[in-house]
Amino acid sequence: MHERDTPSPTDGDCVFCRIVRGELPAEIVYADEDVLGILDINPIHYGHALVIPRRHYEEFLDVPTTEFQGLFSAARRITAALVESLDLEGYNVFSNNGRVAGQSVFHFHLHVVPRFRNDNIRLVHELRSYDRGEMAVWGERIRTALAANRS
Repeated sequence: MHERDTPSPTDGDCVFCRIVRGELPAEIVYADEDVLGILDINPIHYGHALVIPRRHYEEFLDVPTTEFQGLFSAARRITAALVESLDLEGYNVFSNNGRVAGQSVFHFHLHVVPRFRNDNIRLVHELRSYDRGEMAVWGERIRTALAANRS
């Protein structure tokens, strides 16, 4: 059941579900009973890994909170292996959720992207600023929503 009380797709026909079931090939770098780590087929850099729950959840808010410890533990182990094996000075760990955020496979996953000095990768965005008093308005909206949804 979706953490936001709406059903999550469970057709299990997405590319990651097919990889989990062994129906599609993947370069598996990590596997346990709940999580699979694979190399991204279209990497930002060589070594770009994806951390995927074996159960199908469309996006971050669909993943039960009880599963995050295993997901993030696996992500940490994979990240540590990337740092060691590729002699990394940095890395990005992120997740795209929703089409407008760049999600292209609608099965929740984390990206672990190796970063190298002068790699010319830029997270392009325009920074904004709050007008006077506006930050407090946004903060209150968020606190109100958190108080209403204490689960």
